[in-house]
Amino acid sequence: MKIDVGLNPYGLTYHLGLQGKDTPRANPNGKGLEGFIAVATDLKAKVIEIFDPWLVELSDVALRELKKRLADLGMTPVISAGLNMMGPIESALRSARLLDAKVIRLGLSPVLEGSRNAWGVKWFELQHAVREDLAKYAPMAEAEGRILAIENHQDFGREELIAFCNEFGSAMGITLDTGNTFPVGEAPMDFARGVAPLVRHIHLKDYRVQFTDEGYRLIRCAIGDGAVPFKGILAEISKHHTRMNAVLEPGALEARHIRFLQPEWWNGYRPAVAKDFAAALAAARHNRLADDADYRTPWEQQADHEIEDYELAMIRRSAANMRALDIMN
Repeated sequence: MKIDVGLNPYGLTYHLGLQGKDTPRANPNGKGLEGFIAVATDLKAKVIEIFDPWLVELSDVALRELKKRLADLGMTPVISAGLNMMGPIESALRSARLLDAKVIRLGLSPVLEGSRNAWGVKWFELQHAVREDLAKYAPMAEAEGRILAIENHQDFGREELIAFCNEFGSAMGITLDTGNTFPVGEAPMDFARGVAPLVRHIHLKDYRVQFTDEGYRLIRCAIGDGAVPFKGILAEISKHHTRMNAVLEPGALEARHIRFLQPEWWNGYRPAVAKDFAAALAAARHNRLADDADYRTPWEQQADHEIEDYELAMIRRSAANMRALDIMN
């Protein structure tokens, strides 16, 4: 399988001005879309996943000019949008149309850390809303020859994503986030094996895992330095695809705490198969962080003056690691 690797903005949120947006801690010198393209260019990215709210205010003419610019840079565009999070999908469809992006990465909910219980009855309302939205937008995407690639965004498991794809037709696919299987108690290899035929886009994400009295904490790290078995995952996907787009995405600046040792955390989940959850725990122990290690990023330490250098260094190391594994050219 030939894999074209590039960048999305979510591992550079402070540098780009997205972290803490509209709060006193937001980066006053956030680089935005232009800064993002500059980093992607420096990395020789072949794919660029663009945050759709950056594109909303651009005219049709400006978007067509951006399309030509990305083509000249050799970058394939992917539009990044989400239900209940980033605004109307009509905007993402417009951006995709004018940039000629075939794939729209689509987050489905604002749930994080696999914590369905935190949403109570709203979790079930969210599921209903997702189904209604996909029923509306999948035919629109299909009519334009585009794919809605729904992401495992720390909320839905592999069986649920597969069910959405089967229900809403040929315009549906999956954005596989390689690190986001741990938040829903699934091993990366099991998740990848299940969704591989439906994968249309990949977020290359890694975590170091720190076990706690409540479960485990997921801490961002350079991609390739953590628990995720990238070669195995891509080998599974290659059984079904000859070419795939992927982007580098170190995790969030805040650690994710998956509190599966609290009985209420499991509310909203189907009964887990013991061997499947055991596989997730075993995978999480690879390159794990010591229980007493300081897991905090500069953002969590309030060391804002260090964050941009920290983010950029991690992106560069991630690219170097992926090149060493022959994943990124």
